[in-house]
Amino acid sequence: MIVPSTLILSPVLYALALLPACYRAPSPNANSPAAAPASAVFFESLPTDEQGGDDALANARRLDRQNRGADGGLSTLPPQEHMRRAAVYLANRAFSEAREHWTALIAQYPADANVPGSLFGIGRSYYVERRYAEALPFFERLGRDFAGQKEGREGFYYTAATILRLGRPADAAARYLEYAERHPQGERIENAYLNAIDSWREAGRDDLARQWIGSARERFRGKPSEANALFALLRLEIAAGEWQSAVRAADQMRGVAFNKDVQTTQAEVTYLKAYALERSGQKAQAGAVYQSITDRAASYYGWQATEHLHDLGGDWKRAAAVRAASVKREVEAAAANFPAPNREVLLRAVKGKNVDPRYVLSIMRQESSFNTRARSLAGARGLLQLTIDVANKYAKGAGLERVIEDDLYRPEVNIPVGVEYLSQLFRMFPDLPEGVAASYNGGEDNVERWVRRAVHKDNGVFAAEIGFAESKDYALKVMANYRAYQQLYTSDLQRRR
Repeated sequence: MIVPSTLILSPVLYALALLPACYRAPSPNANSPAAAPASAVFFESLPTDEQGGDDALANARRLDRQNRGADGGLSTLPPQEHMRRAAVYLANRAFSEAREHWTALIAQYPADANVPGSLFGIGRSYYVERRYAEALPFFERLGRDFAGQKEGREGFYYTAATILRLGRPADAAARYLEYAERHPQGERIENAYLNAIDSWREAGRDDLARQWIGSARERFRGKPSEANALFALLRLEIAAGEWQSAVRAADQMRGVAFNKDVQTTQAEVTYLKAYALERSGQKAQAGAVYQSITDRAASYYGWQATEHLHDLGGDWKRAAAVRAASVKREVEAAAANFPAPNREVLLRAVKGKNVDPRYVLSIMRQESSFNTRARSLAGARGLLQLTIDVANKYAKGAGLERVIEDDLYRPEVNIPVGVEYLSQLFRMFPDLPEGVAASYNGGEDNVERWVRRAVHKDNGVFAAEIGFAESKDYALKVMANYRAYQQLYTSDLQRRR
């Protein structure tokens, strides 16, 4: 879900919200709540782009070496200095070092205004590392001890997402509903309803999911969340194989204004309607609806519709050929926008792995626009925007013994490590490049849940279940890149003629 624009984030907690489970940062959305606004004091010590850079990290580590006592522990520092250094470490995903400063601040200044933000930082950093059992007590303490503050409400809200990731979706749904009861005007009230719906679905309680769809539609009538609840109903009917009900749900969305706060698009809804018609045996009607989705080089659902038209055969297959030829001409005209740099390094890296080098280029184009020195606010570096924690996890599989932050700017390191990670993702999600891209952006544990929720083995249906707005947008853009690279290059990256 999208955080309302009126919700102002403290910059330190904004940095926390930027940190995904792997590389890039999903926007705040369903079952992945963003950091809440913290005390105003945070504004005095937040990391600027300069502070969050490589020099700032080196400087913070130098100061920490100088500021340690005989026992090796951090010396007492002013609260703002603890927060400043924690923010620098956070921006570089040096989580244990950030936690050391937050923990020291809590111990040294138990009444300081930064204590709630420090608790949130500790909880969120464990959460990003997928150490959910360790994260949960910090969120619970925030909800218990700081219930009257935004940090407390946010911590309580985060308990639901954490419990969900501990494999307890029914408990997570109950916690979202408790948030709605405790904070009926809370910053997360709309998300709480919508996340409860998906949590009940994951718990196998479609009856309760339907109940909360109705409640959300009633509570948020005329708002984007009403459309999002309708979209949840459409996805539920598709997963349940209730094809005629799915068609009716799609038709109910005809009048929706598909703005940035609505978690779907007209093309996606139309595709799901066509898919339901096709599965119900209404092939002629399905073909007409697929045909109504315009296919362009950047249109994921147009592409999927063309594939279905091809499979329907007959006149629909001929229509698909016309559509595909038009896209091919469009891609050829834009060929200069799809280069294949570092060809030899890339081909060496994919050798013996189940990764198409054209897919790697598709990720690379989206991540860094082929800038070897690219660096994100979440501490991701280089062509494939690797973070140091993920790089260390996959370095050995890439034939590297040790990787440090600066190494990630080198293609001969960045590409093999990124390919190794992608190889692992393709093993987890075979024949689902959309899922691999969504994992790269939003974490494979989330994608595993979305795959289960989708039920059907259709890539477009899976894409509709991607629960993070940014991750869905990212995955569809990567797929558009991949379509272009497949048309322009052979599997050994020779330009097609």
